[in-house]
Amino acid sequence: MCTTYVAAVLGERLGDAGYDVHRHLLVRCNPAVEHKTRGNAALALHVEAPGMGDGRTVDATGELLASARTVIEDLAITDEEGTNPGVVVAPGAPASIPDTVRTFAETAVRGHHRIDDATALIDRLEYASAAWGLGRGRIGALAAIGAWAAHDDWTYERIAYREPGRWGTPRSVDDDSVFDATRNEPAVWDTVDRSAGTVVAAPHTPGPVLYGIRGDDPGTVEAVAAEIESEPVDRAVTFVTNQGTDAHVRDAAIDDVVDGHAYQIPGTVVEPPETRAGGHVFLTIAGEPEGSDASQPESGDPDRTGTPLECVAFEPTKRFRDRVRALRVGDEVTVVGELSQGTLKLEKFAVRALEQTELTTPTCPDCGRTMESAGADQGYRCRDCGTAREGPARRRLDRDLERGWYEVPPLARRHVAKPLARGGFDAPTHPER
Repeated sequence: MCTTYVAAVLGERLGDAGYDVHRHLLVRCNPAVEHKTRGNAALALHVEAPGMGDGRTVDATGELLASARTVIEDLAITDEEGTNPGVVVAPGAPASIPDTVRTFAETAVRGHHRIDDATALIDRLEYASAAWGLGRGRIGALAAIGAWAAHDDWTYERIAYREPGRWGTPRSVDDDSVFDATRNEPAVWDTVDRSAGTVVAAPHTPGPVLYGIRGDDPGTVEAVAAEIESEPVDRAVTFVTNQGTDAHVRDAAIDDVVDGHAYQIPGTVVEPPETRAGGHVFLTIAGEPEGSDASQPESGDPDRTGTPLECVAFEPTKRFRDRVRALRVGDEVTVVGELSQGTLKLEKFAVRALEQTELTTPTCPDCGRTMESAGADQGYRCRDCGTAREGPARRRLDRDLERGWYEVPPLARRHVAKPLARGGFDAPTHPER
């Protein structure tokens, strides 16, 4: 079952019961963890009980927990292996949640938690909770409670849901209407992939989601959604979310990275890109070794590079691989992605400096002929003129890249990755649309 749908139904039932549902919060937790749902979504509803608006203190914990239990038991396939829902109810304003919960939320997005981490904190704070199966969902539930205090970059997604009788059948969404609705609207992103001619907003899974429109403004995503022609929409909700924010990414040096996390890492290309079986493109970068003096050897010199790091652009990233293939040894870059089994799975990269020349066999200044090697460490000599030269020459390169940020296309972007179209980057951007 889709977690956002569960939250949508619960929000409706609470509204019908007189609760004021202020916000539907959709939090994408660390996409690199082993035990996760497809999108690793955690949901929170920020609600006000009847009577609270009059200044009264109302303890609605028991009623809220009972309502959530009912919805989960009605909708979730709890007897299926790997389905381990959890729900947590916390009192108080979302922004004034305890620091321990805020920190828990930060770690859930950028790091790892065990179930015991969540249950120990829930018990310490005396939060009400319920669990099914292993109850791993309590990790996400507690993270969603702390997320509003933990993060300050939020976007929006308008999610439309299918009628239950249509679940599991092919979706009917008019592609042309999606392209038309987004043609002149830069404030929405990851709705279509124009270069590939593909609609990204409509999933291919058998669940209840019909489509989702993501953007920086709630009114805009709702307006775009209203223009889409499709099968009947059963219900729709606008979620506040950390999607498109890079909330999962932390800055690090190559020597400090470990598997299961996402990083932004500076380095220099030390091995040329290589296309391997399956169409995946691999690249090796390295940072400066400790104690190196960057003012001495030229960039790309193996004497000033430290620990190597293999990076990969997988085949589904399509044209992004051409950007990776265009890199050369000596280029200075910043790479962003998830580290898995010692390899960084690229989500985007920035070109900081490009090699503008390359070494080549020199030509004779007298006759213009190509010179030949005079032997190991003996430079070059012209066979006809006898002219000598100590080392190779340099010639200018025509580069297909410019300085700035490059990214995977919308059809390959994960939920939490920040699109270049959102802005706020530290160099020029070359967005994929």
